[in-house]
Amino acid sequence: MADPYKTLGVSPGSTADEIKKAYRKLAKKLHPDVNPGNKKVETQFKEATAAYDLLSDAEKRRRFDSGEIDDQGNPRGFAGGWGAGRTAGAGARRGGRPADAGIDDSMADDIFRDFFNFGRGGGARTNIRMRGADVAYKTEISFLDAARGAKTRITLSDGKTIDMTIQAGTEDGQTLRLKGQGLPGQGGGANGDAFVEITVKPHPYFEREDNDILLECPISLNEAVLGGSITIPTIDGNVALKVPKNSNTGTQLRLKGKGIADAKGQRGDQYVRFVVVLPKQIDRDLESAIERWAKTDAAKQDVREKFSKA
Repeated sequence: MADPYKTLGVSPGSTADEIKKAYRKLAKKLHPDVNPGNKKVETQFKEATAAYDLLSDAEKRRRFDSGEIDDQGNPRGFAGGWGAGRTAGAGARRGGRPADAGIDDSMADDIFRDFFNFGRGGGARTNIRMRGADVAYKTEISFLDAARGAKTRITLSDGKTIDMTIQAGTEDGQTLRLKGQGLPGQGGGANGDAFVEITVKPHPYFEREDNDILLECPISLNEAVLGGSITIPTIDGNVALKVPKNSNTGTQLRLKGKGIADAKGQRGDQYVRFVVVLPKQIDRDLESAIERWAKTDAAKQDVREKFSKA
């Protein structure tokens, strides 16, 4: 392991809290559950954990800073490591050096723990309490489910399925949080959270603008000229709408309160924009009527007047 301060990205003057925050940030990024199969990242995670284990212990940190121990926690100048010490001690008991120069079993366990954080009868000490990592997901919902609210089912990385509540008015790109549904914590730490990004599918004829609904509504030539009652869709279902006489393409009506509800329950409006659609086939009677009308003064208005004023 390199300098533990450099491994965690902190300075020797950092406080214990700063060291803890730096380690938690690295642990979330490097945790093996977040990077399955990546041996390089797994090694980095182990190095960061070893560095934190040393620097989070006030006495070990003091001894390291004063040069008494190295980055592995070994006393500086200790040659040969544990294996060499064990061999020398065994040789002394077999008739080499006197018995008081050897290391008895209780002392060996103490040294073993001090040097490597291991006991003869157990594994590495894992007393680190760490919150689990957060996990990101994406899901797609319909325009109407986003506008009106609904339930949608998602499958988590561990195979667990959850019915998630979509609040009315949910927007495209909005992220919802599922508390405690991320990766499990370590050492009794809390689970991470799951963050679900919502993609709203486009609707065939509705569009959203803030909390208003926009609808482009075709009307026939006779409806445009004579007016009439038509049926149009809203996000709540069909409603009747009166088309005023002489409505043109671009004429717009407002249906108050037929839009999307905000967090306080106040709803936007629906705006209906008319588009005049000519018949697919114009019969002779209509054509003759238009020809007669075209000869009148009313038909001679300049509908492109604005072009001459540019």
